[in-house]
Amino acid sequence: MAEISIKDINMIGFSQVTDDEILNFVKAYGAHHYKRLNLVVRKAEGVWLTDIKDKKYLDCLAAYSAANQGHHHPRIVRAVVEALLGGCGSVVSNMVYSDPLGIFSKKIATLVPQLGPRFGENGNNFHGRMITVVSFSSTPKYKTGFGPLTPGFVTVDYGDSDAVEKAINKNTCGILVEPMQGEGGMYIPPDGFLKQLREIADRHNLLLIFDEIQVGLGRTGKMFCFEHENVIPDGVVLGKAISGGVLPLSVFVTNSALMDIAFQPGSDGSTFGGYPLACVAGIAALDVIVEEKLPAKSAEKGEILKKKIMEIAAHSPHVKEVRGCGLFIGIEMKGGDAISYCRKLLDLGILANDSHGHTIRISPPLIINDNEIDYLAERLERVLID
Repeated sequence: MAEISIKDINMIGFSQVTDDEILNFVKAYGAHHYKRLNLVVRKAEGVWLTDIKDKKYLDCLAAYSAANQGHHHPRIVRAVVEALLGGCGSVVSNMVYSDPLGIFSKKIATLVPQLGPRFGENGNNFHGRMITVVSFSSTPKYKTGFGPLTPGFVTVDYGDSDAVEKAINKNTCGILVEPMQGEGGMYIPPDGFLKQLREIADRHNLLLIFDEIQVGLGRTGKMFCFEHENVIPDGVVLGKAISGGVLPLSVFVTNSALMDIAFQPGSDGSTFGGYPLACVAGIAALDVIVEEKLPAKSAEKGEILKKKIMEIAAHSPHVKEVRGCGLFIGIEMKGGDAISYCRKLLDLGILANDSHGHTIRISPPLIINDNEIDYLAERLERVLID
């Protein structure tokens, strides 16, 4: 079999296809489940995206926190390429072991604070789109057209610990919550809410599970968002940034006692579960987060950015509220229709998106520097202040 060189791969590139052709291909042959902005990205590096005309856009989505380390972080890419060239990147049966799976499992299990041995839900939630998790989504559009939905889930208002306790009955087994909401509107819970959930779970002998897929791994200025309240859950769901956006990877971390009860040989399976190449990316991605001190950088740069946005909001007739933590900031607009402001930002070289229709979501890669923050702030000012 002939070897493929990096030069050959570059020659396969897509630069000969026009933007209009790509848009038409997707519209004609793809599912229409996203309302996309009209930008075809030809290159992604660091905090920047580049189109066919070499125009650069500051990425303020970071693929919903998947690219916390920045796009194509050289250390993660190098690890994946070396694994492929070294012959340890292919999927193998879960009947055998692999080095990457073992090393990654240890690395992520020891990164998460020790979880003690031990389901309710909060409004405006978003945990994904698998059928069971969709069943207790508080957003109707995620349920429409899907079913039969899994019964037994109760949704209460986010931040209302009294409502959580009132919803508990003899069949309740646990509480699942985002420590800070992203897709639901970029909401920070009231002070003490997570501690109250911990107390409720302990009092009723329930599991407390935190969904940190978007807010974990440095995004809010701590390695894990629940660390802002020094609360330890019984389990935590992680994804996206766990592989630096290079390959799909997700994980559920809990204590050994619960894991041994929930999973027995044959009770669960996945062809690509423990995929060696994804684990290689995960190992490098976690090392980057820790060694480059990205949580601390997010806290520092997030404070700078939020202060600038607050100053803009104070002079804007359009902004209702600014909220966020670290490099996870939402700008709620008085008239809603946040996507119209995102389109204006795109014209100025900023990629942002709306959250729940009314809030501009600002969540750039955690490696953003001061010059890039100034670039963002200047364009936000032009769009938000008439």
